[in-house]
Amino acid sequence: MYLAAEYAVLFFGAVIGYYFLARGTTPIPVLVVLGVAAVAYLLRQSGFDRTSLWRPSALRGQWRSVLLLWGLTAGLAAGVLAIARPELLLGLPRENLAVWALVMVFYPLLSVYPQELIFRAFLFHRYAPVFGGGAAMVGASATAFGFVHIAFGNWVSVVLSFAGGWIFATRYRRTRSLFAASVEHALYGMLMFTIGLGLFFYHGAAQG
Repeated sequence: MYLAAEYAVLFFGAVIGYYFLARGTTPIPVLVVLGVAAVAYLLRQSGFDRTSLWRPSALRGQWRSVLLLWGLTAGLAAGVLAIARPELLLGLPRENLAVWALVMVFYPLLSVYPQELIFRAFLFHRYAPVFGGGAAMVGASATAFGFVHIAFGNWVSVVLSFAGGWIFATRYRRTRSLFAASVEHALYGMLMFTIGLGLFFYHGAAQG
């Protein structure tokens, strides 16, 4: 019961507090600090498999399913944008190639891996007594991951992040490799910023 309450406070109560107190500011410093804290906690846990923090070899048998699902998502997203919001399609690389290039380089490092540390490695280990290691845990991870995106002030980021969170949590559950989950997460995030949906995942959107 204590862990369930802690989960609710950390991943929902604290997020609501951030939404009202710091909405419109970049979450990157918070993510980095929390990611470091998650690593410090996990490394002190005797029952935690430290190799799961990286384990790149786990990705070898996952590439086909990762790229197939990503390709289907890219095609669907491009089609929807072309019909519904054609002005957004490839907006960032067309309008500001330098910023797009910076996002492609630093987004996986400063955003993706810290998020995977928090919402996959930490959450899976800390709250296993509450959710187990199956579909309930995947759902808890995806729900928390989707909800945290209310900080961007729009429903699109929440819905897409819940779907993405389910994919990344399933990948982590299957491989126990934060590297595999992070690569998949990075592919989807880079797709969003490239194809034209990045404005829904930008902290300035909350100000608007």
